[in-house]
Amino acid sequence: MSADMQTLEAVREVVVETLGIEDSRRLLHAHTALFGSLPELDSFGVLTLAMALESRFAFQIEDSEFSADVFETLGTLADFVDQKRSHRKIEAVS
Repeated sequence: MSADMQTLEAVREVVVETLGIEDSRRLLHAHTALFGSLPELDSFGVLTLAMALESRFAFQIEDSEFSADVFETLGTLADFVDQKRSHRKIEAVS
C-alpha cells in the first residue's frame, strides 16, 4: 500500500511541526528514514508524534500498533495513517 500524496504531505507537516525540524522539511520524502535516523525521534518523540497524529487525523493508536516498522520511513508512517483512516471510515459505515 502506498499513501496518497495528500496524506504524505499532511504527515510530513505533523512530523516537522511536532519534532521541530523545519529546516529539514525539504529533505523528508516517502523513503526518508525516520526512526533511528532522526535524533529528535527518540522514545519521547515517538509518543509525542503519535499523540499529534491522533489529534490531527482523529483516530487512536493502540499500544499493540506501536512498532519500529510503522515509524521506519515517512512513507510507512503515512501508510499507517491511511490504514487507520480507512478503518475508521469502514466502522462509520457499519
